[in-house]
Amino acid sequence: MTDSISDVDLSRAAFVHPSAAIYGKVRTGEGASIWCNAVIRSEAAHVEIGDYTNIQDFVMIHTDPGRPVIIGSHCSITHHATIHGSIIGNNVLVGINATIYGGAVIGDNSIVGQHAYVKDGTIVPPNSVVVGSPAKVIRTANSWMANRMNALFYHRNALAYARGNHRAWEGPEFDRWVQESLARLAEEFKTMETAA
Repeated sequence: MTDSISDVDLSRAAFVHPSAAIYGKVRTGEGASIWCNAVIRSEAAHVEIGDYTNIQDFVMIHTDPGRPVIIGSHCSITHHATIHGSIIGNNVLVGINATIYGGAVIGDNSIVGQHAYVKDGTIVPPNSVVVGSPAKVIRTANSWMANRMNALFYHRNALAYARGNHRAWEGPEFDRWVQESLARLAEEFKTMETAA
C-alpha cells in the first residue's frame, strides 16, 4: 500500500501486520515483512528496508535529522529491538532487545546479540559477532548462511500469514523445505567462498 500523505510505500512487502504503526517516509523491498506492533517513525530522514528482511514484533525504528535508517536485504530485526538512525548491512541478525543507536553501522553477515547496546557512531566490521553493553566484537564469523536461513523462515511465514495460515513452521512439507533450503544455501555459500 502507498500512503501519499506520509510517503509510505509497502507495496513490495510480502506481509505487513495490521497492528504495525508506520509513519513518514518508509520503503520496503521485495518480500519484506513487518510484524505485530512494530513501530517505524521517520519524521526526519527516511527508512529503507531491504528485500526479504523481517521487522519482528515490537521492533522500534526511528530516524534523526540527517540520519536515516537503512537496513539491507535478508536481515532479521528480532523482537523488541530498537534501530535508531543507523545503517544495517545485508544478511544481519539483530537479537532480541538489542539497541543500535545513532550513526552506528553494522557490517554484512554479522550478528548483534540479544540485549546488546551498540553505541552512537560504532562501526562494526562485516562478519562480526557483537555482544554486551556497550557492545563489542567478540569474534569474527561469517554468519551469511544462518542469517539468510532465518530470513527465509520469515519470508515463508509472511507468505503464509498473508493467506491466513498461522502454522507454517510444522509438518513434513515444512521439514522438507528446511532441508532443501539448507542444501541450496550451502551450495550458494560454497560458490561464494570459492569465488572470493
